[in-house]
Amino acid sequence: MVLVTASKKACAVNPLKMSQPIGGAFAFMGLRGAMPLLHGPQGCTSFGLTLFVRHFREPVPLQTTAMSEVTTVLGGYENVEQAILNIHNRAKPEIIGICSTGVTETNGDDVDAYIKLIREKHPQLAKLPLVYVSTPDFKDAFQDGWAKTVARMVEVLVEAPATGTERNPAQVNVLPGCHLTPGDLDELRIIFEDFGLQPSFLPDLAGSLDGHIPDQFTPTTIGGIGIDDVARMGRAGWTIAIGAQMRRAAEAMQAKTGVPFRLFERLCGLIPNDDFIAFLSEISARPVPSRYRRQRGQLVDAMLDAHFQIGGRKLAIGAEPDLLFDLSSMLHEMGAQVTAAVTTTQSAVLEQIKTKEVQIGDLEDLEELARTRDCDLLITHSHGRQAATRLKIPFYRAGFPMFDRLGSGHQLSVGYRGTRDLIFDIANLVIADREENHAPTPDSWRNSTLPLRGGRRSSIDSTERSIA
Repeated sequence: MVLVTASKKACAVNPLKMSQPIGGAFAFMGLRGAMPLLHGPQGCTSFGLTLFVRHFREPVPLQTTAMSEVTTVLGGYENVEQAILNIHNRAKPEIIGICSTGVTETNGDDVDAYIKLIREKHPQLAKLPLVYVSTPDFKDAFQDGWAKTVARMVEVLVEAPATGTERNPAQVNVLPGCHLTPGDLDELRIIFEDFGLQPSFLPDLAGSLDGHIPDQFTPTTIGGIGIDDVARMGRAGWTIAIGAQMRRAAEAMQAKTGVPFRLFERLCGLIPNDDFIAFLSEISARPVPSRYRRQRGQLVDAMLDAHFQIGGRKLAIGAEPDLLFDLSSMLHEMGAQVTAAVTTTQSAVLEQIKTKEVQIGDLEDLEELARTRDCDLLITHSHGRQAATRLKIPFYRAGFPMFDRLGSGHQLSVGYRGTRDLIFDIANLVIADREENHAPTPDSWRNSTLPLRGGRRSSIDSTERSIA
């Protein structure tokens, strides 16, 4: 059984986790015409905005109630009111999503009551959806903020179907976890449509943060799922949740609308995708398209080809729980040993990770574990690059934020094709590292220098000549 421990340090050194409010705001960015609003000081919003812009390299809508020392003590009603009015008058959003921060949570601001008073005072806001989520940043992590926000969207925006309303068996609700990229969602959409299904993603980051250039500037999100489409999700035949974090939202959907759900804890790897494709074939009553049979064969071949590079590697990985489980499970199936695992928050899925211990900690903890356990492959987000340099081991970037490489929003890891490409990327990283460090290869071993007994070093080629 996996032992889950928490770091006892007084402070985080080189933090691994991102905060709840940022995760909540990220979820709102998957709605069309949305304006995420952080109820807190300007610094909280500026920090999150910087992370998003550096990660996606796109304009990101994110506003703040700009709480000061005085308003924090006296209460933030006026700041919330003014922020909502300014956004409504200037940006013309279809929805405003409000996330709390640690400052306002500590003060005890009743934002739900604020919203009720604001609606009574300003009738022009009567039809504007205002969704508030409690996301204090002094507890939990990025994944928790996303999960809470999606569940709240379901509770507030999805309409319960009237008695006798017929469901559309071809319509499928998809609740993706925050560990899936816009590229992953595009891949999933193609798979669903190949089975004749009509997927509705909540949230849909593939529509808003996939890097496309709009015809004209808009101060809100430039794509994503519309509010009307969210309201109709109660008429779907099935809900598919991806990642253990989405169980809460799927249960909320079932409780409100009666739509049954199926949870897939991961979609990276051979067996998880076999189960996923089989389920889609079952609910659509269609045979599996030939392209996925071919992609499955390509994945199996890729696993065989890359086994010699990945098998036996000692892996150090730091990520949010669902991403940690996703990647570590696939690499374990490829023969890697998960010897150092660090995450950000508690999750039931941690017990399934194939390792002895998972630590809730920071990147300093991950680096120390990787050093003491002789790891030779590091996986985490871009803030782990200095640790990889000091450890002198290959470094694969995964998760959020990823600001020192291009195309992070299009990184693909789901489905047969995504798993295949991920395996090749990691295997090629290992090969490149070996070449850079001049390790012996089938072409270079004759000129390599290897240690001999007694501390002496000698060329293999000269040793062969002396034997001859």
